[in-house]
Amino acid sequence: MATENDSSRVGSGSGSHTANGSATSDSKVALITGITGQDGSYLTEFLLNKGYEVHGLIRRSSNFNTQRINHIYIDPHNAHKARMKLHYADLTDASSLRRWLDTIQPDEVYNLAAQSHVAVSFEIPDYTADVVATGALRLLEAVRSHITATGRTHIKYYQAGSSEMFGSTPPPQSEDTPFHPRSPYAASKCAAHWYTVNYREAYGIFACNGILFNHESPRRGENFVTRKITRAVGRIKIGLQNKLFLGNLHASRDWGFAGDYVEAMWMMLQQEKADDYVVATEESHTVEEFLEVSFGYVGLNWKDHVVIDKRYFRPAEVDNLKGDSSKARKVLGWKPRVGFEQLVKMMVDEDIELAKREKVLVDAGYMDAQQQP
Repeated sequence: MATENDSSRVGSGSGSHTANGSATSDSKVALITGITGQDGSYLTEFLLNKGYEVHGLIRRSSNFNTQRINHIYIDPHNAHKARMKLHYADLTDASSLRRWLDTIQPDEVYNLAAQSHVAVSFEIPDYTADVVATGALRLLEAVRSHITATGRTHIKYYQAGSSEMFGSTPPPQSEDTPFHPRSPYAASKCAAHWYTVNYREAYGIFACNGILFNHESPRRGENFVTRKITRAVGRIKIGLQNKLFLGNLHASRDWGFAGDYVEAMWMMLQQEKADDYVVATEESHTVEEFLEVSFGYVGLNWKDHVVIDKRYFRPAEVDNLKGDSSKARKVLGWKPRVGFEQLVKMMVDEDIELAKREKVLVDAGYMDAQQQP
């Protein structure tokens, strides 16, 4: 683990490059921002299985935030085995982005980093815009200037878009559907989207936008509604919690499995021509439906436990998101493997196991179960 005096997790350079920075093997090199997030961890697994060397940019933090990739981390001192390496950088620091591009010399760049919580973006709009919108611009400009300086014109760039960009535009939403963002996060993602299109058209950079509809997994952050629900189901079933406080139960979303969606990201960068793609299951479900499936799966009635709290309503709601991913299915050959109920049950299973481990700590006096109502 990296501490103030031990940066073994974070490299100062690319260990498997020669003196001039070129890779020592024929394997592709990928650079991922947001590698410690849900999508970053699944994409890293996917690329490593494809034989890639993967470099991730992570922010400096006093707390470790690498839990989602710990299972695939290998100490860089094992140079012949460590094909994933981590480096300190930030989307708010243009110099760090350019420096790592020059050092790593990636073949593919995946920009997944963001302040990605919609509700939180209303609380910290300036920061959200700086990271999500201007951060994408900084990375695109770093890629452009790197290409100009090195002549490495084959670099491909992926920008993580969001279905939230469609906002109040009625479903189904496709690549041709107008954006109508309803949050600082969504507006920032719109800016990042158009920056990507602009750099593709102005400079000829192979840059793609992936407009991904909601994608979940057991690795989803616990303050996102799907994981908040399944986490509560596990704790309620095990006896650690009784109530779950939620906002709008009628919001409808197109929910898929994050592990399926990262494959679509990669597929976009394997095409001959850069383009933008909607990635979605083409099914829409309400938060209430998610509650019914998750609580019902373990024999509970959600109405006995859920309390509506107005603090969780957004200043501007997005009522219904349902994607039309026919272009991705036709051009990329992509389609989701995990259905809605399978996804919900997968998440509940994992969170029941997590609650069981938590219960051991509570029973041993190491945790206070009363932290939750």
